[in-house]
Amino acid sequence: MLIYHVATAADWTAAQVTGEYTTSTYGVTLAQEGFLHCSREDQWRGVLARYYADVREPLVLLVIDTDRVGVPVVEEPPAPGAAETYPHVYGALGPASVIEVRPLDDRSR
Repeated sequence: MLIYHVATAADWTAAQVTGEYTTSTYGVTLAQEGFLHCSREDQWRGVLARYYADVREPLVLLVIDTDRVGVPVVEEPPAPGAAETYPHVYGALGPASVIEVRPLDDRSR
């Protein structure tokens, strides 16, 4: 299954150097949140619009193959009582689990 994660280009570049991606969401680490926020194909554009509209640094969309992720991926609601669920990755993401990196320029937002 493919899942998606909006990332800063700088965070993704750092992950390629260190060997693990550990940003849960913009400005929040895996250690702080406990998991990495991800989306399904039909959700990532809404996440981009809601949470990244004011971000001015370059963004990328990580396309993640869950078969390559070595930690649990769990579909969960973002808050208690929410009807919609999102995939959460419970651990650091190895760069090899990312099968595509799409630049998100102004036309993508």
